[in-house]
Amino acid sequence: MFLASPKKLRSFGIIGMNQRNFGLISRYNPRHLYPLVDDKLKTKLLAQQAGITVPKLLGTLHYQHDVKLLKEILHPYDQFVIKPVKGSGGKGILVITQHDHNLYLKPSGDAIQLADIERHVSNILSGLHSLGGKPDSVMIESLIQLDPVFSGYSYEGIPDIRIIVFRGYPIMAMLRLTTHASDGKANLHQGAVGVGIDIATGEALHAVQYGETVLHHPDTRKTFSELAIPHWDKLLQLAAACYEMTGLGYLGADLVLDRDQGPMIIELNARPGLSIQVANYAGLAPRVAVIEALHAIDPNPQARATFSKKQFSAATNTHAPRLQHTRCDDPR
Repeated sequence: MFLASPKKLRSFGIIGMNQRNFGLISRYNPRHLYPLVDDKLKTKLLAQQAGITVPKLLGTLHYQHDVKLLKEILHPYDQFVIKPVKGSGGKGILVITQHDHNLYLKPSGDAIQLADIERHVSNILSGLHSLGGKPDSVMIESLIQLDPVFSGYSYEGIPDIRIIVFRGYPIMAMLRLTTHASDGKANLHQGAVGVGIDIATGEALHAVQYGETVLHHPDTRKTFSELAIPHWDKLLQLAAACYEMTGLGYLGADLVLDRDQGPMIIELNARPGLSIQVANYAGLAPRVAVIEALHAIDPNPQARATFSKKQFSAATNTHAPRLQHTRCDDPR
């Protein structure tokens, strides 16, 4: 975990909230483009138009009187995910892995009834989980199927991959692994594990839970030292292509590996958090500087991904730790 002294933070090139908000978000993200990513339905449509795979949309609800339609919408499906269209930080997401008569099972095995889901949906519609607390809509999606490569690395849920994209170039990545504490959600603030990923190889570098270094998954005890993400080049290219898709200069692309459909985008974020730096044990500032120094942006997403692999490889970053070389008592 990073020490709090300003000197230490500067030595790692750590970007803070003010620098992110004014030096990156305000400068590179025109406000009129925010709805393209703040509204998940619009993001899904954009991705489909760009030929990018996304989870199947099973249904939408927009008004309180639509809640009575929920039973009919959900009836054909044993598994599904309910999301606020304008939610953030994983708030309001409900994952159902099994449907048995009037019981719906969450990843934890806890059972809820249709009335509980209706209440949850009503809360979403009222704006309980939306940005600014404004009335929201509900989207119901197919449940992503866990890729076997992550067996033992994620618990009671599906992991996702967050890639920070700056001016079209992927500059930092982490894998977010679900835990019992996070209730099967890939959200670091709720207890998920963040694993820093080498941009060049897709291999694990460093892992944290609640900001503290961990060497293995807290529930399965599986170590992270041999973890490597397959289809890494494809994932980087998908993330890089989000620049053309949205026009946003600084964004977080959230992707998953589906067992049957492979890489897909689940969400984009115009205000990605900064904890990815802790997971990588590295700061964003030096990488931002590299991209800002470029005279022109390569129009080819694949070429941009290749550039990032060379520039931001852990092999050229002396600060980047390797999990197999990190002891349990390491202060990092």
